[in-house]
Amino acid sequence: MEVGTCEAEPSEQWDFILVAKYHAEMRLRQAERQKQFLEELKRRGFRVKVREDQRHVFFGIRADNRIFDLYRTLLVEPEDPAPSLEQARPTTVPATTRIRIVNFVLNSKTATGDTFEDLVKDGVFEARFPLHRGEEDLRAKWAQWRNMFQEQPIDAIRDYFGEKVALYFAWLGWYTYMLVPAAVVGLIIFLSGFALFNSSQISKEICGAANDTFMCPIGDSNSYQRLLDTCTFAKITHLFDNEGTVLFAIFMALWATAFLEFWKRRRASVVLHWDLYGWDEDQEEMALELMNCPDYELRPHQHSYLRSTIILVLSLLMICLMIGMAHLLVVYRVLAAAFFGNLAWPFLENQTTKAVVVTTAVVVTGALVHYLTIVIMTKVNKRVALKLCDFEKPRTFSERERKFTIKFFTLQFFAHFSSLIYVAFILGRINGHPGKSTRLAGLWKLEECHLSGCMMDLFVQMAIIMVLKQTLSNCMEYLCPWLAYRWRMLWGCWAGNPELRDWQRNYRLNPVTTFTLFEEFMEMMIQYGFTTIFVAAFPLAPLLALFSNMVEIRLDAIKMVQLQRRLVPRKAKDIGTWLQVLETIGVLAVIANGMVIAFTSEFIPRVIYKYRDSPCQKEPHRKVDCLTGYVNHSLSVFHTKDFQDPKKIQGPENVTVCRYRDYRDEEYNLTAQFWFLLAIRLAFVILFEHVALCIKLIASWFVPDVPQSVKNKVLEEKYKMLREKLRSSSKSTEV
Repeated sequence: MEVGTCEAEPSEQWDFILVAKYHAEMRLRQAERQKQFLEELKRRGFRVKVREDQRHVFFGIRADNRIFDLYRTLLVEPEDPAPSLEQARPTTVPATTRIRIVNFVLNSKTATGDTFEDLVKDGVFEARFPLHRGEEDLRAKWAQWRNMFQEQPIDAIRDYFGEKVALYFAWLGWYTYMLVPAAVVGLIIFLSGFALFNSSQISKEICGAANDTFMCPIGDSNSYQRLLDTCTFAKITHLFDNEGTVLFAIFMALWATAFLEFWKRRRASVVLHWDLYGWDEDQEEMALELMNCPDYELRPHQHSYLRSTIILVLSLLMICLMIGMAHLLVVYRVLAAAFFGNLAWPFLENQTTKAVVVTTAVVVTGALVHYLTIVIMTKVNKRVALKLCDFEKPRTFSERERKFTIKFFTLQFFAHFSSLIYVAFILGRINGHPGKSTRLAGLWKLEECHLSGCMMDLFVQMAIIMVLKQTLSNCMEYLCPWLAYRWRMLWGCWAGNPELRDWQRNYRLNPVTTFTLFEEFMEMMIQYGFTTIFVAAFPLAPLLALFSNMVEIRLDAIKMVQLQRRLVPRKAKDIGTWLQVLETIGVLAVIANGMVIAFTSEFIPRVIYKYRDSPCQKEPHRKVDCLTGYVNHSLSVFHTKDFQDPKKIQGPENVTVCRYRDYRDEEYNLTAQFWFLLAIRLAFVILFEHVALCIKLIASWFVPDVPQSVKNKVLEEKYKMLREKLRSSSKSTEV
């Protein structure tokens, strides 16, 4: 059955497919609204074809070419910059352009004031989607796991999915390519620690410590631990907490700048190749509005200080909530440490082994809880960001998308990084000292750093998040849509008509939304943050990100081509607000890595000891390692008799003193050395940030955003256009 007078059309010529329930299953009011919507489409120049299966009614719609002629009259396509309208008008309209314009019309309000989304919410329709057509080439050359090491066909992606999706994959491919040098350098830094695995003076002193050197109990543990037992952890810590860490952090600051600057150059070349260099998004949206409604009135830019203030306050409240969630995670880790510590472990008789198992259990379960918290808060943050955007009343969809991106990323940043900030800069620093520990609710001791230092905790946390999040995210990102698609294909009833069968196949693919590509970008921004912000504590982050991205590119390709309905193409000439997000992350990475080196690692105390208090300074004639005696220098002494209940502490009875990481005197007051180190740490942070930021600024100046070839090409086009106008003007004058 067909609505309107049109001949049977091949299935590839239908711009969109609308899906609804049977009329028998719809209320009279819903059926009437559906009829009105289809009649209005007819009046706008659309042709509609109806087909039915056992469960649904499918409407194939196709726009008349007059609609696209009007579009090109209002806005000459950038694909052909010729000034003549007759020259600029192609014989056929590209499929991406047709889909984009028809989607805009469907999104517009009808005469009754309804949008298509309103009709979906009210049960008038179930879905709408463009058909997958001509994707076989992309499927064979791109959306296959065996193509993992092949170059992406960016132009073909653009011709099928539009510029915005093509720019996403171009950026992701460039990001993956640029991760190679960062991964190699990070791996070298990590392996250099292996080369010095047994030669570190600090590790030698810890591994050669006497059996009567005990560390004070940490957390709710009631047992001493020999310093000798931390030998393995001391060696492991040296793998990523060594002199190369500072150089790697500076290198990553330079790398982040080079990555962005060279991406800007690549983007300029790609956009020029697509003839979109001078394309204007606002002009495009105004043309679409006028084409859809000739009486459209321009909405001017507006700004309200009251709205901005309210949004700022609400955003700060949400950020405080994110920080509060991080504190709840701290509370969980404290309670979990007490719970696991009080459990009976029949197979763990050695107290040292038990302490390691308890610590591992707390860290792993804490990471799992953190992951679940992120999943839940992501949904909450999205709703909040959308509400804030609606309250701000953006002028256009593009402006709404930009504002939503900023708000959602800000909330997501605190949701993902609050716990890492706690581990890096707060953990173990507000605990007091043995005999006078800070307690939660007066009962449980706060969690403390590992005996080998806080860098070990940050390294473990980063490793768990990078491996767990990347692995789980990729598995869920692929398995969930694949299983859902297979289930629908298995249990669906298929029609005998080839055209209807094709519509059914597209309908049973996984649905897509306006957030589909946005979520892919957000995922990569968070990963970029993990790769750069705390890279000083985890030099393997670029390597893991490289492996993850190689999988991510093909995974996204397979999803978009084989498992999901076709995305509505969108025109774009850059990645939009995400570029500012990347630049912001780059600045935050410089600050965070400087603070990690200064306050979390042992780099500053080692350097100060080496050039101020070591035997090399006091006895220059002695040929000894300048870090000799550093372990004893960095550990304070606590008299066991000062414990509130010394008899509860398990261990040898003759232990009179134990050691702990801090700079305190015999009366447990902070020494002058502590304050001197604090001043040096602060000075280092300021110096490091200024040096790194200066390097970033010099690098961004040294590498132009736009290649000279692109500038010359644009210049030549302008020159040719002016010469053509001058020639036309001369001919008119002669006549």
